[in-house]
Amino acid sequence: MATNPNYSDMLPEVRTMASDAKKHSRINVGDYTKYDVKRGLRDLNGKGVLAGLTEISDIHAKDKFPDGTELPCEGRLYFRGINVEELVKGALEEKRFGFEETAYLLLLGHLPTAGELEEFRRLLGYYRTLPNNFVRDVILKAPGADVMNSLARSVLNLASYDPKADDISLPNVMRQCLQLIAVFPLLSVYGYQAYQYREGSSLYIHAPRPELSAAENILHLLRPNSEYSYWEAHVLDVCLTLHAEHGGGNNSTFTTHVVTSSGTDTYSCMAAALASLKGPRHGGANIKVVEMFEDLKTQVKDWADEDEVRAYLRALLDKKSFDRSGLIYGMGHAVYSLSDPRANLLRSFVETLSREKGREEEYRLYSLVERLGPEVISGERKMYKGVSANVDFYSGFVYHMLDLPLQLYTPIFAIARVAGWSAHRIEELINMGKIIRPAYQYVGKHKDYLPLTQR
Repeated sequence: MATNPNYSDMLPEVRTMASDAKKHSRINVGDYTKYDVKRGLRDLNGKGVLAGLTEISDIHAKDKFPDGTELPCEGRLYFRGINVEELVKGALEEKRFGFEETAYLLLLGHLPTAGELEEFRRLLGYYRTLPNNFVRDVILKAPGADVMNSLARSVLNLASYDPKADDISLPNVMRQCLQLIAVFPLLSVYGYQAYQYREGSSLYIHAPRPELSAAENILHLLRPNSEYSYWEAHVLDVCLTLHAEHGGGNNSTFTTHVVTSSGTDTYSCMAAALASLKGPRHGGANIKVVEMFEDLKTQVKDWADEDEVRAYLRALLDKKSFDRSGLIYGMGHAVYSLSDPRANLLRSFVETLSREKGREEEYRLYSLVERLGPEVISGERKMYKGVSANVDFYSGFVYHMLDLPLQLYTPIFAIARVAGWSAHRIEELINMGKIIRPAYQYVGKHKDYLPLTQR
């Protein structure tokens, strides 16, 4: 065996070990019903197991009536009791960027006054800088193709520059959260630029501009000429606002609560949340949507032919097309049934942006899949609740039209969601009780230990 193996080496012994592990780790599917296990911590109707209480956000997908019945309704999302549609509308009508206002609302529990919002923006601008030589010593060393991994590595490295990294007092955690909200755009874009440089492209490391919003800074840092239109920045700002928070039960936010309950530091907590968000079933889903549509475009000759598009969608469910996962990416949500309000909001911006970018034909294709997808799924699968397009269905298309690289789709999600994670970390610290520790039922057999010579 080589003394310096390549980390990607797949030796025959390893494949054998994996096969052995699979043979001895397979749980009988019927046992989940036998022991009343709520797989994914959700019941068959999609209702989550109640694990905590929160005042940060509310997801409304069903109307409840006095007699106890519940009926699916058009989805609504509230941040600190305020409908997210009103947040987006308010910022657009006043011709300002809304993500910073949303972050303030999530962290502090109330809408800021004009003075408070200005001070909050000033604080973020002040913190929007990295330690001396951090880009050289951390980001430019061993850059990877996966920007989410680079982002997590950078977050953990920031702990080495913080003399109070392990201090979980509320003022210190608030300071750390503000700093992370401020620097996530830098860590993400610089991580992408570093990898592109390693692959032979020119290196662009623009200094952030403290007076710019998060959305503006992303485009400023990313583009070689730092140029962007007013509309491009505002559409990206809307995406950040919509992705900033989505209840305590989503995978990465629940991870934030779980890890915080152990008493660990803010940097470890956010790195854990990033690891969760990275997965294609969570924050990486919008990448899968874009890749799925690219495959659709090559497989379907006439994008307006409903029968041809429907056949492609059936092939997806039958695991005969694209990545053979059996999924139509961007369709369905753990909570929403009739509609995802974030997808509804994005749809109007997507239509306008597609006209500006000359991509109306693609928009019509997305609209067709959005209409046919639920029909195909309900015809092929046993459904316990409705299916509709989720936020990932359109967000990837928005980023594609903004010429954002695929590698930054999930990091942009993280740039937004770190505001929600921060609010939930603070809420968990304030109300901290027991460490979060659910139960797992052992269903294996007890065995006698055999000496090595007898095995």
